[in-house]
Amino acid sequence: MKRREAIQQAALMLGGVLSAPTLAGAMGRITNIGPSVPVTPAQEALLAEVADVIIPTTTTPGAKAAGVEKFIVRVMRDCYPKADQEAFYGGLAKLEATGKEKFGKEFASLDAAQKIDLVKQTTMADKPFFLRMKELTTTGYFTSEIGATKALEYVPVPGKFEACIPLKPGQKTWAI
Repeated sequence: MKRREAIQQAALMLGGVLSAPTLAGAMGRITNIGPSVPVTPAQEALLAEVADVIIPTTTTPGAKAAGVEKFIVRVMRDCYPKADQEAFYGGLAKLEATGKEKFGKEFASLDAAQKIDLVKQTTMADKPFFLRMKELTTTGYFTSEIGATKALEYVPVPGKFEACIPLKPGQKTWAI
C-alpha cells in the first residue's frame, strides 16, 4: 500500500476528518479545473510563518522546515474552488492586517509570543480560516519527508505485520 492510499484509508476510518479537497491534494490529485487565485511570494512567506506557529520547530523540524507552505499553495490551487481560495487568502490577509493593527508590525516581524497570541485570536475571530489552515498544515507536514521521518517513526520497507506492539518509553508514533 502506498503512503497516500494509507492516508486516505486512515481518514476514512477516522470518519472523514480531512476534507475531500485536502485529501485529494495529499494524494496528488487535481480536482479544480477552473480559475485559481494567484499567490504572491509574500503570501507564501506568510503561510510559512503561520504554519510554523501551528507546528513549531522543537526537537524535530517544524512546518516551515518541511516546506508546508508549498503544499498549502498547491492544494488550494489544485483542489479548492476559487471561492474557497478567495475566502482562505482573505482570512490570511485579515490575520496580517490584525497583526499590523495590534502590534504595528508584519506577522513575520513579531516575536513568538505575539505570533501565538495573534493565532489564538484568529481561532476565535475567523474559525473557518483557522480550521482550514490547521488542516492543511498538519496534512502537509505529516505527509512530508521531514514529518514522516523526523516527527514520526518510519520504516520504508516494513517487515511482518504486528497488530499490537507496545511503544518504548519516548518512542515516536509510527508514520503511515
